[in-house]
Amino acid sequence: MIAAYTRDLMDRSKIQAAVPDVRFVARPEALVGLAGVDVLVVDLGQRGVLEVLAELTASGVRVVAYGSHVDTGMLDTARAAGCAEVLPRSKFFRDIAGLLAG
Repeated sequence: MIAAYTRDLMDRSKIQAAVPDVRFVARPEALVGLAGVDVLVVDLGQRGVLEVLAELTASGVRVVAYGSHVDTGMLDTARAAGCAEVLPRSKFFRDIAGLLAG
């Protein structure tokens, strides 16, 4: 199962088009400890995501993070937290099918 957190409606629709059975959560903290999840997708531009990244990556679940290409500090923080993939938003959505393929 793939779970995701983003509040951006366009991002949600693109993710759902690529993965119809994706499970969206209402808060980033809700990603922590989800049962049966193989991949977590997080929008780094959303409040609260950076604060839970270390806990998410420590759980052993594959975390795919995306964010603004100009916010290199945020992207670097996600890499340092142990995310499996950290991508600029444009590359994430260009390659979404391959990144999230089961």
